[in-house]
Amino acid sequence: MARSRVEYVCTECGGVAPKWQGRCSACGAWNTLAESVASDPRSSAGAGGQGDRRHALVEASELQALNAIAAEETPRFTSGIEEFDRVLGGGLVPGAVVLIGGDPGIGKSTLLLQSLASIAADSAALYVTGEESTAQVALRARRLGLGESAMPVLAETQLERIAAVLSQHKPRVAVIDSIQTLFTDALPSAPGSVAQVRECAAQLTRIAKRDNLTIILVGHVTKEGQLAGPRVLEHMVDCVLYFEGEAHSAFRLVRAFKNRFGAVNELGVFAMTDRGLRGVTNPSAMFLAQHDRRVPGSCVLVTQEGSRPLLVEIQALVDSAHAPNPRRLSVGLEANRLAMLLAVAHRHAGLVTFDQDVFVNAVGGVRIVEPAADLAVLFAIVSSLRNRPLGADCEGGLAVFGEIGLAGEIRPAPRGQERLREVSKLGFARVIVPRANTPKAGSRGAPEGLEILAVDRVDQALDLAFSR
Repeated sequence: MARSRVEYVCTECGGVAPKWQGRCSACGAWNTLAESVASDPRSSAGAGGQGDRRHALVEASELQALNAIAAEETPRFTSGIEEFDRVLGGGLVPGAVVLIGGDPGIGKSTLLLQSLASIAADSAALYVTGEESTAQVALRARRLGLGESAMPVLAETQLERIAAVLSQHKPRVAVIDSIQTLFTDALPSAPGSVAQVRECAAQLTRIAKRDNLTIILVGHVTKEGQLAGPRVLEHMVDCVLYFEGEAHSAFRLVRAFKNRFGAVNELGVFAMTDRGLRGVTNPSAMFLAQHDRRVPGSCVLVTQEGSRPLLVEIQALVDSAHAPNPRRLSVGLEANRLAMLLAVAHRHAGLVTFDQDVFVNAVGGVRIVEPAADLAVLFAIVSSLRNRPLGADCEGGLAVFGEIGLAGEIRPAPRGQERLREVSKLGFARVIVPRANTPKAGSRGAPEGLEILAVDRVDQALDLAFSR
């Protein structure tokens, strides 16, 4: 096969160089030249001038009015795993390309092998492995209890051969494990390089759209936790999923960061067992620690992950600082927001922590990014500072949510009614919420038996929480 001409393109300014060099001659940036396939000069050759070619291209393109285009909802099909379907937005979409990344050994191949084995029972499926042999895949399948599955497996890294197999067998779903191991003969660079990853992903995306085939790509991650390879890889695909979880924990989280066919920030919760990954039907119970009695420094947060409300325990420890600079450490929460909350509490509630070390943790390894966690974090800090349990007089337990502004106001959180229903479902008796999230009198949004306390300001919220 004739190889395409290679050129080097600057990722900063788009400048082109015939060979690699350390510094871009166009913009002066260092180490920004990436290998790319040059366009074929013969594509612009032929009879006629430049104007004729441009006119021919315009005539070949068919313009359509937006209101005249028939937009139909694409039917989804299940992946065989309910939690995986939730993250995908309801299931797999024909013709979609899904990219899933995560740390080594976290369970990416295990989850996809389980899903593909379930799909292969009713539809054509293909598992392409570039990192393992077929015997290794079969051993893992037997360990997961999938040894009786007739799912076809292909051990191949050359893109052209994989494309030929896809065209011949026409599976409904294909898994490529992983995109960094593939290479195309059109490029002389090694597998895993920027040019190889980009070109292989682009060709697989074209195959998926042309044949209405769902392709799931497994991607490696860097030590910073980002997907390895060019950033354009995430722009090419339709859905980007990240595996999260601690190595010592049996629980795994799959989060959607991009989804053209569903909501982003959806969360799927899995438990790693000796028979593979199993979906967790009640993740709130997993994130709530069990105590024999009420303890200081603990507060239950009602957070929202995509369309799913979750109850997570926030723990705080405030201790006297033994160094000139007190420590501010948060696990699962944003560190800069913790410093902001302490400043707001000092200014508007007289809470003094400049001589205290403050440690905050979200139990269960979950990562919380929404600002509605502010009130729960502040309550946990004050509870530890005063050595007083929160909601000691409430038999059914107390839950909290709300955003804190720099002026000391308590701002509302989205999907407040869903959060209240989740609190009531898990048996909590009292909840402190922003006043704007209080259900109106006589509305159906107020769960029965739940005491709802509304607050407007930080000082009012602290007095209400610790005066009982």
